[in-house]
Formats: sequence, C-alpha cells, structure tokens
Amino acid sequence: MPPLNSMHFQGQELIRVGDDTSFLLLAPQFGARLVRWVHRGEDILYWPEAANWSQLARVRGGNPLLFPFIARHFVDGVPGAWKDAGGTVRAMPAHGFARDLPFDVTHHEPGRSLTMTLQASDATRAAYPFDFLFEVTYRLLGDGLEATLRTRNAGVQALPYYAGHHFYFPLAHRVRTASTLAMPAAELMRQRPDGSLEANGKGAEAYRLDDPRLQDTFHVLQAQAPAPRHCTLATPPDATAPRGRKLVIELDTPGSAPWFAVTTWSERADSDFYCAEPWLGLPNAIHHGTGLRWLAPGQEEAAVCRLRLES
Repeated sequence: MPPLNSMHFQGQELIRVGDDTSFLLLAPQFGARLVRWVHRGEDILYWPEAANWSQLARVRGGNPLLFPFIARHFVDGVPGAWKDAGGTVRAMPAHGFARDLPFDVTHHEPGRSLTMTLQASDATRAAYPFDFLFEVTYRLLGDGLEATLRTRNAGVQALPYYAGHHFYFPLAHRVRTASTLAMPAAELMRQRPDGSLEANGKGAEAYRLDDPRLQDTFHVLQAQAPAPRHCTLATPPDATAPRGRKLVIELDTPGSAPWFAVTTWSERADSDFYCAEPWLGLPNAIHHGTGLRWLAPGQEEAAVCRLRLES
C-alpha cells in the first residue's frame, strides 16, 4: 500500500487525503471519523474548535459512522439495548459501536481515496453476535465527495443491520431562516419515547431550516419516486461560506443499496450546525422491522452517496 500522508490537528495525528486546497482529514483510530472535508479552501463539514478527543463519540462534528444499528433501541420501553430472536437482551449504545472502535486502513489511493475497515472481534460480539466486515471508503471528486459504506456477512447465520451517516454541516443559527432544504418525496416519521414509530404525514418538497417539522425527523424515501432522489441544502453567505453554498446529496448511485431515509436534526435552535443524514434503516428496526436489512452468509452490499457542491 502506498505511504499515507499525515497531518497534526488538535493534538492528533490524522490521515490527510488530497492537496493543500481540497482534502479530507480522517481518524481511523477514532471510529474512522471523517473530521474535516475542505473543498477549495472552505470547510464543508462542521468541527468544534475545542473537541474532546477523549470522548469523541460525544463530539458534534464531522461524520460519525452509524453501525450496526442506528440511533436508540429499546427493550420494554428502556433505551440502550435490543432483544434478539432467542429473547437475549444485549446492550447497544446509541448509533451502534463502530464510532467508538478503531478501524484498519485497508486501501489507499494517493490523493484520491481511503478505505477503513472494522471486523467482528471480542469487542463487538457481546453487543452483536455476528461475524461481519464493515468498511467505509471516502473518495474525493472534482466537485465533491463520494462516501461508500460496505457491509459483508462473514458468518454462517443471517446478519441484521442498518447503517448510516451523520453529516454535520456548518450553519450559523441566525441564518436558518434564510437557508433551505429541498427533499425528494418522503413520508415523515419520528420515534416515540418507547422506541416505536409515529407517522407525521407526507414530506414537503422544500423547507426553511427553522421549520420545526425538520427536527429529529425521519424522511422515509418513497421507492416509487422518480429519480434523481437528491437532497439540496442551500445556505446564504456567512463566515463559513462567503459566497453562500449549495450542497447536493445524491442518493441514486447505480448499484448502490437503496437508502431508506434521510434524517434531519440539530442539537438546539442556537447550534451553529445542521445535520442531514442518509440512513439505510430506522431506529429500533430490529424490533419493529421498518428499514431492517438482512444479509445472507457470504453476502455483501454497498451503499453509496455523493455530496456535490454547485456554484
């Protein structure tokens, strides 16, 4: 494998892919977190100035990887666990364990891409008794970024999973009223306090980012909706994007596993970031079945999304 380029950032040695003006900063030792994506000198992702690297799962920023399950799971109304088909209850942290574990660098294309891989181990089997290979590949494009999540069932029993992204985009809270999100056809859903799902009607074609309908909402994509299925985030000029920004999240890459939903979320009304998160399933799907995916022994699939910047 070609030698890797490293960069010192916030007291950590991270891997850099790209050149001086357009590059990725990646932390395989910290859950394969994409920490920064710089495009033509501008940071496209949000990252806090004083991140606590000793508790990185709690840091709001970059792109944490969500695997094997997404968000919160409940057993008898109590969060933090799931029950398998045999009735065994197993602890499972919110958004799964992948973001807390080190990945191996398994492929590197100098200046273009990096692949990082997590395999089943003693650290994963108590929560998730399956043999798997989960990997992410980030590839720089001329006008954006391609992110691929690949999951393989390396065991002898069927493997349940639903993975996802958690992209944090910088957005000064004061300009939410002047920022918009255009969405493909979707049904809106939320998670009740007991982990069950609640329907919230049909999604709109476009929203202002101060719209309360967006908060912690699952936009379940309609399979019959015509392609292309894109999400377009448009923001006005501010300190992070002096000319404003139009970011398109493409969800219809040929050969990709179908994305099930896009979740929109921000921590508070005064948070200076906003999240648009492509997901392969929904929280608690191992129990209610909505968005639950299964891989047969030896089967693998890849989910691809592309983030493109339009001028």
